[in-house]
Amino acid sequence: MPDIIRLLPDTVANQIAAGEVIQRPSSAIKELLENAVDAGSKRIEVYVKDSGKTLIQIVDDGSGMSPADARMAFERHATSKIRSAADLFAIRTMGFRGEALASISAIAQVELKSRRHDDEVGTSIEIEGNEIKKQEPSGTPPGTTILIKNLFYNVPARRNFLKSNAIEARHIIDEFERVAYSNPDVYFSLNQNGIEIFRLPPSNLRQRIVNINGSNYNERLVPVQEETSLLSITGFVGKPEFSKKTRGEQFFFVNKRFIKDGYLNHAVTNAFKELLSKDSYPAYWLYIDIDPSRIDVNIHPTKTEIKFEDERSVYAIVRSAVKRSLGQYSVSPAIDFDREKSFDIPHSMRFQPVQKPTVTINTDYNPFSRQEKQIATSGWQKLYDGLVQPEIKNTVATPSYLNTAENDAPLFQLGPYIINKINEGLLVIDAVAAHERILYQKFIQSLSSGTSVSQQSLFPLTLSLSASDFQIMKEIESDIRILGFDLQEFGLNTYAIHGIPSDIEKGREKEILESIIEQYKQNSDSLSTGASENLARILARSIAIPKNSVLSMQEMKSLLRDLHSCEKSNTGIDGKPCMILLKTGDLSEKFR
Repeated sequence: MPDIIRLLPDTVANQIAAGEVIQRPSSAIKELLENAVDAGSKRIEVYVKDSGKTLIQIVDDGSGMSPADARMAFERHATSKIRSAADLFAIRTMGFRGEALASISAIAQVELKSRRHDDEVGTSIEIEGNEIKKQEPSGTPPGTTILIKNLFYNVPARRNFLKSNAIEARHIIDEFERVAYSNPDVYFSLNQNGIEIFRLPPSNLRQRIVNINGSNYNERLVPVQEETSLLSITGFVGKPEFSKKTRGEQFFFVNKRFIKDGYLNHAVTNAFKELLSKDSYPAYWLYIDIDPSRIDVNIHPTKTEIKFEDERSVYAIVRSAVKRSLGQYSVSPAIDFDREKSFDIPHSMRFQPVQKPTVTINTDYNPFSRQEKQIATSGWQKLYDGLVQPEIKNTVATPSYLNTAENDAPLFQLGPYIINKINEGLLVIDAVAAHERILYQKFIQSLSSGTSVSQQSLFPLTLSLSASDFQIMKEIESDIRILGFDLQEFGLNTYAIHGIPSDIEKGREKEILESIIEQYKQNSDSLSTGASENLARILARSIAIPKNSVLSMQEMKSLLRDLHSCEKSNTGIDGKPCMILLKTGDLSEKFR
């Protein structure tokens, strides 16, 4: 038999490497930004068209390259960062493997112009599919300009796996922000389709965080600083009252390199213990400086994971530093037995205007009347106005016991549950799950018909978002409008809210929209699959009644009536039952 093992051609090997390193346009931008930082650049400009699918251009004022170096930079494993294996354990630069330019040029049309500051003339190189088309002298400014056109033009299968422009744009913003966070002393700008998304002047770390996320972040930050013989840690954590429902604003940098580390994330979360609810996550921007010989950065293709020589000690230092800062800046709760606790103001009410207390007197009240007493309500009964949709047909079989419910039978609440007596026993309904099902049904109906009811605001509100959140809002804007939100772009990363769905209580507009964005982040790349259903589900969860709400008899009857008209009326939107039947026979068994 003939020999069957052969060396791969360079073009195939480079495309395989590109599959590991360049997964999407944002991956190419990350690699090129890191190269620009390593070149000592103080000004880096990024230009993107069609979310990087058509064009990516990065301009820097770094050290530049000679004609020979510019040519060698596109060879596999060509690098100026290391000379021997020992150098792998003394790395403080971002790029070091020499894979980036070779991988990019294997799957794109690349044009590079570069000139060293001491040279009078620079060089220009054009490469397509790892094949050099042209190299000639060029009168280019000092530094390097690299232009990438038609990414994945020769790998159509990979190009087909790219997501929508909105999703790819969000990934680009994420990678851009990570590099900008780790180098606050460098000027960065990002321009997408002729629109400037970021312009970040050189600053300190606090100002860089504020410039990226908005001026309202300045009051949210708590500084962290600790110096030990093993490492030093600096940065900021967010105050507990500004925590979010997703992990989006969590950044670890080790020697200026962004990393993902669940173990260190647990250290920070542990420091916030008893300050946050279980479904909330703290924000942090923490920078660890450690001897490179104590870490291994060469364990992951994208270099987002590293190994610590003594990770338990690093964990303890991070946890102690964060906990110390929270206590030092009076964020942790204090015990003071002499303080009058009746004057404490909850965080959710701290910024609300003070309301003058009023007393309502019912002049028609008769204590000897036998009329049914109404339970105090939380004022959410208006959410049910117009919820019954006559045109909705219950295509799913309704449980038989719902048809036997006694309309005049008394209802009562037991915590978050409504108890209804029926012929077969007791029907127990989860009020929150039932309300979510009703709202979800209504929103799905609106999305299907393309019509909804919107209540207009006399004075429009403005919603300022981060660049990443703004991209999410642009992606779901069309469905948001169908559900009843009347939105209009209003300046950079800002929306004007002119109207909201009739089911949303006035004053909760921003809260609901921010909640939708936060929950959407959890879905990551799956946004394009069933986006409308996801949006209806998220909105239903956001505006459903709070758990343990006290309902009146009328509200409970309205809830059961509207639930009966829904499809899948016995199942919540999370797939779990929203009602169960306790049969009389089953109860009898308990007393034997």
